[in-house]
Amino acid sequence: MLSIYKNTEQGLERLETAVNGAWVNAVDPTAEEIQKLIDWGMYPDYITYSLDQDEMARMERDEEYTFILLRIPYFQGDTSDIPYITVPLGIYIQGNLVFTICRYESDIFKALTNGKYRGLKTGKRYRLALYIFLETAARYLNCLRDINKTTEIIEDQLQKSTRNREVLELLKQQKSLTYFATALRSNEVMMERVQKTQLFNYYEEDQELLEDVLTENQQAFQMTSIATEILSGMMDAFASIISNNLNGVMKALAALTIILNLPTIVASFYGMNVRLPGEDHPLAFVLVFAISISITAIATFVFYKRDWF
Repeated sequence: MLSIYKNTEQGLERLETAVNGAWVNAVDPTAEEIQKLIDWGMYPDYITYSLDQDEMARMERDEEYTFILLRIPYFQGDTSDIPYITVPLGIYIQGNLVFTICRYESDIFKALTNGKYRGLKTGKRYRLALYIFLETAARYLNCLRDINKTTEIIEDQLQKSTRNREVLELLKQQKSLTYFATALRSNEVMMERVQKTQLFNYYEEDQELLEDVLTENQQAFQMTSIATEILSGMMDAFASIISNNLNGVMKALAALTIILNLPTIVASFYGMNVRLPGEDHPLAFVLVFAISISITAIATFVFYKRDWF
């Protein structure tokens, strides 16, 4: 899908075709749309790089163009084996046009087109790229908060759990954090290289904005590292808790088995084909029943004191 935007007096408007000063956003483009991008000046190789799931963040610059690729977060759903992954987003700047291309629809584009950043101008090409950087870092922070909330919910469930389901849920979140850490690190390296090229030194506001972007990205990376360490320790601790909970269940079952077998043992003596003391007494049954109940009560008290229940 192709979306073309340009700032006018009425604000950010959507156009039908690319013009000078426009921003062309391509999401999972078809072959026909890819051909349009090529006709408007985008090199085919950079389209391929932007749609390749395994491409890492980097920057390439020539006299005619600047290509920047960064990794952005993408939510696949709670039922997925990896809820959060990262995907490449390509930014191609040539002449008075800015192209962004990604295989997946992202909330980053919605934030930019919904007027979140008042200073966004499609004609200021590099500032537009900076706002994409800034919103990407903000999305990482939002995703990390969601992961922390999910982890807290799982933590409450784990305290009484004897199954592995909750530990596996934590493992899914840990996989997401691994993706985040790798992507944020490569994004940071790319942004530092961008800073050295002095592409954003034309306006003083751009320099300050780039510093804010680097700060936000570093904060997201540090939060990811902390969350990863906490999650790893939590998984080890809760694996032991699950084992202890399971041992408690086994102890309770063993105690219950012993208690239920005691009356059976007493009754079995009087089921033998031999003469036993008191078997002719009219209260023999009551006596045997009382002995069984007494032994059962004593065994229950002992196991209770030993905290087997």
